Formats: sequence, C-alpha cells, structure tokens
Amino acid sequence: MTKIRTRYAPSPTGKMHVGNLRSALYEFLIAKHEGGDFMLRIEDTDQERFVEGATEIIYRTLEKAGLKHDEGPDKDGGYGPYVQSERMKTGIYMKYAKELIDKGEAYYCFCDKERLASLKTEIVEGKEIMIYDKHCLSLSKEEVEANLAAGKPFVIRQNNPTEGTTTFHDELYGDITVDNGELDDMILIKSDGYPTYNFANVVDDHTMNITHVVRGNEYLSSSPKYVRLYEAFGWEVPVYIHLPLITDENHKKLSKRSGHSSFEDLLEQGFVTEAIINYVALLGWSPEDNCEIFTLDELIRSFDYRRISKSPAVFDIVKLRWMNGEYLKAMDFDVFYKMAEPYLRQTLKKDFDLKKIASMVKTRIEVFLDIAEHVDFFEELPEYDVAMYTHKKMKTDSASSLKVLTEVLPLLETQEDYSNDGLYRTLVKYVEETGCKNGYVMWPIRTAVSGKQMTPAGATEIMEILGKEESLKRIRRGIGLLQNA
Repeated sequence: MTKIRTRYAPSPTGKMHVGNLRSALYEFLIAKHEGGDFMLRIEDTDQERFVEGATEIIYRTLEKAGLKHDEGPDKDGGYGPYVQSERMKTGIYMKYAKELIDKGEAYYCFCDKERLASLKTEIVEGKEIMIYDKHCLSLSKEEVEANLAAGKPFVIRQNNPTEGTTTFHDELYGDITVDNGELDDMILIKSDGYPTYNFANVVDDHTMNITHVVRGNEYLSSSPKYVRLYEAFGWEVPVYIHLPLITDENHKKLSKRSGHSSFEDLLEQGFVTEAIINYVALLGWSPEDNCEIFTLDELIRSFDYRRISKSPAVFDIVKLRWMNGEYLKAMDFDVFYKMAEPYLRQTLKKDFDLKKIASMVKTRIEVFLDIAEHVDFFEELPEYDVAMYTHKKMKTDSASSLKVLTEVLPLLETQEDYSNDGLYRTLVKYVEETGCKNGYVMWPIRTAVSGKQMTPAGATEIMEILGKEESLKRIRRGIGLLQNA
C-alpha cells in the first residue's frame, strides 16, 4: 500500500484560526493513525495578505500543540523547497502551466482591466464572481507570440469545458457531479508571475506525493477545477476529505469577533493546550465509544476520518471551559502551580502563601483567568452587603451572625495558633459549647473574612492565609457593619 502523506499548508496571514488548527490536527491524526508522514508547507503566494511574523506563529502553534511535522522548511525530506515563494524561484509553476498550454488545457489571456470589467458577473455563495468569456482562447499562436514579444501583461487561464459534467469523490460527501458550464476558466498564473492558490496547491500536492487532502468544505465548490487539473496532467487524484464548517453558538461562522477564534486567543484566556487540542478534535469528529477526554496519543490510536460528520460543528465555549477544568483538576500540582503562579501574582501583591492558595482554587477554576475573581478578596476585603450574612440553609441572619461574631472575637483574639487545624479546633469547641451547628458559626465568619458569597475555601483556611491581624480586623469590620445595619 502507498504510504499516507498529508500536509498542512497554511498561509502566513496572522494568528491560527480554530478551523485551521482543526485541519492541521486532522491531517496529523490521519497520517499518524496509519504510520504515515505529516508535512508542513508554507503557502505565501498571496503577497498582499502576508503578515510579518505569521510564519513564526505557525511553527510555535504546531510545536505547542504537539503536532510535529516529519517534513517542512526546517526538515527537508527530499521534496523541498517547502515554501511556495521559494518553489516559485525554481520555475516549477510556470513549467507546469506551459505544459497545460501545450495540451490545450490552458491559455494565455491578455485582457485588460477595462475589458474584464465589462464582462457579466454571477453571484456564487454570496460573492459576485466575474465569468470570463474565453475571449483569448481564440487567439492564434502568432498573435500570442507577438503579444508575449511585445511584453504585453498576461495571465494564464485553465481551459475548462462548457459542456458535460465533472464528477469527483469526497470521503465524507461521496460522489459529487457538477455541470461543466458552471466551471469558470480560473487563473493559474497571475500577471505578477505568481501562481494562484488553487494552481500551486495542485502542483505542490502532486510533486510532494500527498495522498490525502484535508480542508474545509468551503472548497467543495472549487474541487471540480482541481480534479480537472489532475486529469489534464494525467495525475492521480488524491483522497479528498472536506471538513464541516465550525460555527459559534448562534450557528454563524466562527469569526475573530467571537474573541476565541484562534489558538493564541484561547491560550491568552487561560486555556491549556491539551484541552484545546482535545476539544478541537471533537469539532466534527466523534469516537466509537463516545469518550470525551483524550491525550494526543489516544487520539492517534482512535482517529478514523470516516467518523467525521458532514453537519456544522458548534464551537461551544462553555463545553471547552468544562473540559479545560477537567484537565486542571487532573494536572500534577507542581505543573499547575507553575502555570497558575503568574495569574496569582498579578492579583495578589501582598506576601501570601501562594502555593496554599493555588491548592484551594485548583479544582474550582475552569481557566486560569478565573483565578483573579476567586482570590482577589485576600488582597483586599471588598465592599459587601450585610444581606450576605442571611443564609436559609445555615439558618443564619443578621442578628445571629452579629451574636456569633461578637462571641468568637475574644476567642480568636487570644488564639495563638492560627493554623487551619488550630482555628478549626477552637471554633468547633465553641460550636459544641453553644449547641449550634458548624455552618451556623462558620458562615458568618467566612462572610466577614472574605466579603464574598463564594470562596475557594472555608473560614479557617482563609484565616490561616490572612493571618491573625488581618482576620481580626475583618471580623471587627463585620461586627461594625451588622451593628449599623
């Protein structure tokens, strides 16, 4: 059997969109599942959209995601160059375009902007597309040579038939047939000498022995033109796998405005790489056993591209947050602390035991950005409403809370051991002596020392972090607020 070879071929135009990350991941998994090769190719023929530094983002993202390429600009596997602008210098695209001209499958087009502007247009998938009328196909060989000798600007167009049909096969969508009358004579070589994305794609995939082409289903409509190029050259058509669209929660195409459309956006929001990759793998693909948590190695073993759905995949940020939280809970504490420490130091400037605070929040946060709202009260007691002292389940209200705080204050003032255990013993003794329940006592104390409805730990754990002086100060403030209520 032929060894599977897939390629991730991004354009260096900015951050890596979630859809591009999914394509890279699926291409990697398809290759590795079958023991094949995964290749990186940089498609930079669209110089107008080129963004400085974007190539470095591609390398950095693949490395962080664990998607190690077997070949690429930095790993020559014998099929280089792996950057299209460098491949262009070899003359490969013009060579193959001229081969198509010799076969009658392509032709020079010398039409100027004014003439092209006068041609009719059609609306295709919401965009206005100019339909070329094959005007230059009728030029004689002598006319073409005269125009070239005169240095007249030109493009090279594909010569598609206007009658009959073209059929191609997609692994998910099956056989798709289109009328050739719908196929425009797309440009293969632009007036600046650069190949178009479509043409360079076909030439590179063939000359690099790519067996499986994975891309978004927005390219389904272009596929007949690709297939006709393969057939014109007499080349074998690769296996096509067109992926479903990724939408937001409102079933609109996931856009940059969503705030979480790129890999780097998600990292900046405190998601961990492993959770992002795990979640992105499930955007359109489902395993046989309905398992949801996968390591990359487990994905390689389980991934079968035939289980990719044709239906749009919804990017559910709530689901991703849940999954990320599961990864944080399972994470080794030292690894967690190393990642959480910058977020803790950003919020807490005073001298606290950050490791203890980290252990408090580890199972309570879903992303690292959640840390601030869970721990900010340590730095400074927030303004709070005394209505918080009333808790139906704990059977507390303002009057009972004032009584508890007033009675425990002298005990805590004389307390020397401000460890969690020491404080807990003192307060439990008070509970036993008064005959009330733990929550009846702990709720008002926790409210007083935190000023929050929800905290990452109980009253005595919080007091241990705050220390004696700050704990007493906050309890006295709570008593004052309740007395003045």
